[in-house]
Amino acid sequence: MTDLSKKTRNPLTWVPSLYFAQGLPFFAVALVAGQMFKSMGVANDDIGHWTAAIMSAWIFKPLWSPFLELASSKKLVVVAFQLIGGACLGGVALALHTPFWIAACIVMLTLVAISSATHDVACDGLYIASLDEKDQARYAGWTGTFFNAGRFISAGGLLLLAGHFEKTLGVASAWTIVFCILAAMMITLGLYNGWALPLAKNTVAVDTNAAAIAGTLREVIVDYFKKPGIWVAILFIILFRAGEAQVQTIGPLFLREARNLGGLGLSTAEVGAVYGTVGTIAFIVGSIAGGYFTSWLGLKRAILVLILAVNLPNLVFYFLAAAQPTNLAIIGTALSVEMFGYGFGFVGLILYMMQVVAPGKYQTAHYAFSTGIMQLGFSLFKWVSGDIQVALGYQNFFIWVLAAAIPVALLSQMIPMSARERDARLPAARPSAL
Repeated sequence: MTDLSKKTRNPLTWVPSLYFAQGLPFFAVALVAGQMFKSMGVANDDIGHWTAAIMSAWIFKPLWSPFLELASSKKLVVVAFQLIGGACLGGVALALHTPFWIAACIVMLTLVAISSATHDVACDGLYIASLDEKDQARYAGWTGTFFNAGRFISAGGLLLLAGHFEKTLGVASAWTIVFCILAAMMITLGLYNGWALPLAKNTVAVDTNAAAIAGTLREVIVDYFKKPGIWVAILFIILFRAGEAQVQTIGPLFLREARNLGGLGLSTAEVGAVYGTVGTIAFIVGSIAGGYFTSWLGLKRAILVLILAVNLPNLVFYFLAAAQPTNLAIIGTALSVEMFGYGFGFVGLILYMMQVVAPGKYQTAHYAFSTGIMQLGFSLFKWVSGDIQVALGYQNFFIWVLAAAIPVALLSQMIPMSARERDARLPAARPSAL
């Protein structure tokens, strides 16, 4: 049964704030942290290494997610980790002023990532438990919109603000202000959601304890790896984001790099304007279009187009590296093409995990494990992206990124794009936060 508190409070009073609080810390770690390190003079390969390691929290979140059921309610977990995440974002601001600031920032950002990944699990669980199927579908668009509002604010507005303060107050002070704002926003969201969210009580059986949950988790993992063709499916999931992971890591750094080093020499504010605002809008439009396209054509027929959509627009980065335009309109248009393709094609991986890998006895848990494997692939390629770019230079790096799409494109034509017969009768899992 759904939580009765939903009947007394309109979902529009809490769905937007819930998913905005999901997106804000994710993009703070995924995008803002890299720009901060770039401004502070950290090398590209080190940025790739550290940000990949920090984001590994999203790889392992399925392992501790079942234990969240021991809390009295999902609301308690959600609000607690919003407040903890806000405190840790404030810790990043303080860490910037320590003698060992790099290590301190990495520690605090890791804590932000862990709290955000844990929050993701409870967030989606609360949404499902508090709304019936009709309302889940009705408000699904709001979840994606406000999750990406976190990207718009983090990689757009806050980068513009950071660029302004870098010029007037200095780099360290500028990013201190940015992370203080992020912290204040998260704490405010936590306090508001403490009032607005439905309770979403956890219905734990009397004999349920940590040991019992651990036993179930083991059964879930064993069943996952016994699925027919699972290792090929895992390979496909990992390779799908090979090119995108590298571009999403190095692309924003390339925009900031000095022109004599092969970059475009944009300021922090200019990156925020072209990548965090216009690019985010293009990503959202692409995501919506990709969903309708796949619904019309079907996953099996659409998958190759979706893979090409994610990767072929990366040609714009090679163009930018070779031509080095100075006109922001040209740069913004090129990046919008890339982000539209990324949003359009990414839906292919989501649907593959939902419709092909997840169906079965533990479909929700197996979808969560698939997203963890997806993040593993993303982190692996993110980790090596800086080393490859340093070795190849920007132009050759972007050619390499295009070549990285070939294996998954070929594999997509050789593997099943529908659930196995024994699982085909079961409904697909609902996507969780990525």
